[in-house]
Amino acid sequence: MTITSDAGHVQAGPPPTPLPDPDPVHELRLSRLLRPHAWSFAAVVAFQVIGAVAGLAPLLAVVELGRSLLSPGPIDHDHVWTVVVAGAAGLLVRLVFTAASSGIGHLLDGHVQLALRRHLAARLARVPIGWFSRRRTGELAKVVGEDVSAMHPFIAHAPGELISAFVVPLLSLVYLFTIDWRLTLITLIPVVLAVAHIPLMMTPTRLREEKQFDAAMGRIADSVVEFVQGISVVKAFGGSGRAHRRFRTATDDFVGIYHSFVRGLSLIAAGMQLVLSPPFVLLVVLIGGTALITNGGLPPADLLPFLLLGLGLTAPVAALIAHSFDDLQTAKRAIGRIRDVLEVAPLPEPAHPRPPQGHRVELRGVRFGYEDDREVLRGIDLVLEPGTVTAIVGPSGSGKSTLVQLLPRFFDPTHGSITLGGVDLREIAASDLYRMVSFVFQDVRLLRASVADNIALAVPHADFDDVVRAARTANIHDLILELPRGYDTVLGQETGLSGGESQRIALARALLADTPVLVLDEATAFADPQTEQAVRQALATLGGDRTILLIAHRLETVADADTVVMLDDGSIVEQGRPADLLAKNGKFAAFWQSKEHR
Repeated sequence: MTITSDAGHVQAGPPPTPLPDPDPVHELRLSRLLRPHAWSFAAVVAFQVIGAVAGLAPLLAVVELGRSLLSPGPIDHDHVWTVVVAGAAGLLVRLVFTAASSGIGHLLDGHVQLALRRHLAARLARVPIGWFSRRRTGELAKVVGEDVSAMHPFIAHAPGELISAFVVPLLSLVYLFTIDWRLTLITLIPVVLAVAHIPLMMTPTRLREEKQFDAAMGRIADSVVEFVQGISVVKAFGGSGRAHRRFRTATDDFVGIYHSFVRGLSLIAAGMQLVLSPPFVLLVVLIGGTALITNGGLPPADLLPFLLLGLGLTAPVAALIAHSFDDLQTAKRAIGRIRDVLEVAPLPEPAHPRPPQGHRVELRGVRFGYEDDREVLRGIDLVLEPGTVTAIVGPSGSGKSTLVQLLPRFFDPTHGSITLGGVDLREIAASDLYRMVSFVFQDVRLLRASVADNIALAVPHADFDDVVRAARTANIHDLILELPRGYDTVLGQETGLSGGESQRIALARALLADTPVLVLDEATAFADPQTEQAVRQALATLGGDRTILLIAHRLETVADADTVVMLDDGSIVEQGRPADLLAKNGKFAAFWQSKEHR
């Protein structure tokens, strides 16, 4: 069978084969991504240079025509037509080469964005799985989607505009200097005034406002994702007003920050647009030229190239500042956020992995905290013998979920060790670990794929009979047959499943994976009374020589366990057989009694 979708969250068996690991990332260097496309990038620049130079030909042709027609004496018609043809040819060359540069640039942009997304995918495939649970979906989606796309102007447009902004003025200046150096310097006044505005856009206040702007955009994306994902719960409990208020608050905050951001830039942008505008440029050139002509220092015909090329001198600079500057600043901030994701430390892979010898699990002095100053688990010592079921119980916030997430190595302990078959988890290759350990959590995520593919996720080449057998054991087979196309029904597209039904699909997946170690987070949490017993029987079939660790909230599940571990505030306070712990009349007995009276 072939998995046909990449949506969802893998919860049993080995994860998909990750993309090749990116280079060690301490900082994101664009050159690293562009290196395989160096020749394409060189072509973009070369074609743009040719196009920019050719683009001056029509302007120079007009200048030469004006000087020829205004000069005393007979008109040289052959010279005039030569100039006209040269100007038209230059225009045609400009169109051809700039179009080629733009086309190659957009293709290059597509390749770079693909490489960057693969780079992100390869990195995210290696970061601790638990890292995702502590990140907002909207912010991560923005990095992979919007921030990567924000590099489009930087790759596809900025090179051409940068080339035009430097090559065209440079050649224009060389030509104008050959006519009159004094008026050339006067023509440069608008450009100098515009460049003087740039530092005003880079002050600490402006940079702080840009960061606030990006953060506000992230909060809007977050509030939308949260609202859409929780819409059913919000409506069911009448909280739509509060949910809408949260979104409105995010948008109102954004509007306020945006107004502040724009208000600070408006005067600067207006000043730059004014000094680079054609009327201002013509005014400066005419004033300077008139002064030189009246003093006899410049022939009147020589004013024409300054009027034409003066506009050509400032137009590329104006376009660069008005558009490319903002695009480059946006791309720079996007690269910073992408770098933050790429710098997340992956779970280290062993240089010389060791295969586990058996599936006995032992936790020795395990400590763990999501933050350095707050431990969630404190000195956990626990042995999970093959062929036993160990139930973790305790009040909310006692560290139960954190403990079970350490076994499939969603995180590494900050102190102590966890061994599987006598080998530290950190010395076991990921492929070997996930062949030994599968997991079913309360928050089940299924792929947008067929039911059969979802069950066979851990064993993609499993026989259909084995898939059906696992579904029968998980008490989900009959319901699958009632779906529009049975086992070929695409979940999330042709049908949806309830929480209990989804959990039984995940349980069937774990049964088919047939791993010697199984981690369960209340596998009967969403089961109705009629199927709860069947699911518990399915769990019993996982016995034999398997090592099972589960979080238990229901007394029936606790009673079936061989060992109960009572957690409180990140520490084991009681441990033993259920009957023995009840007889001690300690914290576990109080926990049991509180459940009985509900």
